[in-house]
This record gives sequence, C-alpha cells and structure tokens, in this order.
Amino acid sequence: MSQILALACDYGGYALKEEIKKHLDAAGIAYRDFGTDSEASVNYPVYASKLCKSIQSGECYRGILVCGTGIGMSIAANKHKGIRAACASDSFSVKYTRLHNDANVLCLGGRVVGTGLALELVDLFIATEFEGGRHAERVAMLAAIENEQ
Repeated sequence: MSQILALACDYGGYALKEEIKKHLDAAGIAYRDFGTDSEASVNYPVYASKLCKSIQSGECYRGILVCGTGIGMSIAANKHKGIRAACASDSFSVKYTRLHNDANVLCLGGRVVGTGLALELVDLFIATEFEGGRHAERVAMLAAIENEQ
C-alpha cells in the first residue's frame, strides 16, 4: 500500500495547504500536491477529484483537502466511490472519524481552522488507525449503499 499522502485545495485553502506542506516536510512525511498553486479563483470539485482519483488508484493512501470551509471539498470528495471524506475542525471528530468511519480524506476549512490546530488535526488524522471490529461492518454497509447507486 502506498504511504504517500495526497493534498489539494482551492484558493480559499491555499495558504493553509502551504503550511501543511511545510509541516509534512519537517516531519519527513511523503505527499503529493494536486494543486491549486495560488490564491486565484478555481473550482474546488476539480481538485477534489484529482485527489480522490489518486486514492482510488492506490497512488496515495489518504488525503487532505482544504477549501474555505472544508464543506465544499467534503461534498465533492464524497461523490467518489470508495472515498469517505470528513470535514472536521476538532480533535475528537478527527480521531473518531478515523477510528470508527475509516475516513480516508480529511477536509479542513482554511478560513475556519487556525494553522496550529490544523497541523494538530493533520497529525492525528495520519496517526490514527481504523479500529475495525463492529465498525468494519458499518463501513461495509456504506460501500454497499455506494454500490447500489
């Protein structure tokens, strides 16, 4: 399995994504940046799709999406088969979306979450493994719903 983390953002999340990259570089964590590369206006679904396709293909194992609120990216990401994206701005939600939902994409709001907290959430998202057990059945139920569509 890949150990490369995927990153992407729109213009509202660009500044925070750049801070996340510095943090990952300092920690020696491999990542791939799927853009955008400036604060010029872009359409967030384009960048969410690039990131999600990298997870679907196995190129990357998890991803972090950043837009102004995190909500638009979360909606766009969850349109992709096999993606379980969670928009979160607190450590409890990040921890439990990994433990119980096996979320593979974390969505953050660049205009909502400060840099310090965002970096803590990124670390928690990377470090927390899926608990499995009774939660695996529930994640399988989500996949079954997805396959019905």
